[in-house]
Amino acid sequence: MKTRVVITGLGVVSPIGIGVKEFWKAAMEGRSGVTAIKSFDPFPMEGYRSRVAGQIENFDPSQYLDFPHVARVDRFAQFALVAAKEALADSDLRMDREDAHRVGVIVGAGMGGMVMGEREVTQLYQQLKPHRVHPNLIPAITLNSASGILAMAYGAKGPNLTISTACSSSAHALGQALNCIRSGQADTVIAAGADASITPLVFAGFCSLRALSSKYNDTPAKASRPFDRMRDGFVLGEGAGALILESLSHAKKRKARVYAEVAGYAGTSEAYHMVIPREDGVEIAETIRLALRDAGIPPAKVDYINAHATSTPVGDNVEIKGIRQVFKSRAEKLAITATKSLIGHTLGAAGAIGAIAAAMSIETGRIHPTINYDEPDPECELPGISRSAQERRVKVALVNSFGFGSNNAAVVLRKPDL
Repeated sequence: MKTRVVITGLGVVSPIGIGVKEFWKAAMEGRSGVTAIKSFDPFPMEGYRSRVAGQIENFDPSQYLDFPHVARVDRFAQFALVAAKEALADSDLRMDREDAHRVGVIVGAGMGGMVMGEREVTQLYQQLKPHRVHPNLIPAITLNSASGILAMAYGAKGPNLTISTACSSSAHALGQALNCIRSGQADTVIAAGADASITPLVFAGFCSLRALSSKYNDTPAKASRPFDRMRDGFVLGEGAGALILESLSHAKKRKARVYAEVAGYAGTSEAYHMVIPREDGVEIAETIRLALRDAGIPPAKVDYINAHATSTPVGDNVEIKGIRQVFKSRAEKLAITATKSLIGHTLGAAGAIGAIAAAMSIETGRIHPTINYDEPDPECELPGISRSAQERRVKVALVNSFGFGSNNAAVVLRKPDL
């Protein structure tokens, strides 16, 4: 029998709020966190096709952290630290009472330390002074810098891993945390996702790829519009999500609050294309089926899907095709929501933030709206996609997350039956 794994703490840093309470209130109100990018000094914004993003403005890590090394790490790792601090406090997990070697850290990150990396390479070529490169550059820009600093900050000495599979990174981090606890390697895992890539180079790269929305530069809040007929690309976002996963027996022993059970997970590769998913949705459908099989839950029992739904013309359509293949007539009864409509696409953090939204829906019986769903695309239209908040009892939720490189992940959460 598989070890049961539950979520006991949540933490989030997002464009619509820092802290789960603020995030969830804004999400339920359908508030957009997408705004105009003021400057990529010295680059004129007119040179960019897209000029909007889901930004966390006026972020000062010192307001949230007293960790002495916080100034030495990149912005994405600072986000991860803040989210993890909240999640640990929310779970009431006392590290001084835990066996540190039984507490793991698994973080998903798509891009890593791009803020510091771009700054340092620019200064190097401008100043031609190699000896002036920041001494902490290398450990700060490596993808595992967030998982390393989280372990240092909170004394977690168990398995420490970084998953980097582009946009599906933190969904895989959750899945690997589940497997880590199931296999007996840890009792508890801090599972997180973080990215901070609203930088001149990364943004230019996505613009050149023609992946970003460019029609709504004058109306930023309208730019991220999953499943809508007028969508024209995704909106880049930034942020972090953290979840405390632990074995059910461990949670019961310390009488922890439980938000949801992590019931199943699957990860697959389409082995198809670096950017575009297979247009028939077959591989997405297979990923969902495998996750449900791992959970031991039939499609007929699923109530809600937190969709990947990036707002790209091809991606949204393919995801709905996959959902229809798995759920058939049940697809007409599912509640489906797109968190990215509110905050943009946070890359490596997307799966974790989506899972937090799903856990909150299980906990509260409330589902946040999908905003900007003004003219439903006939290819994507399903009754459960709503511009309004929904009141619905959610027993089983599915979190979809798909990444560049033909990488798919699905995580199944269910209401805890303790």
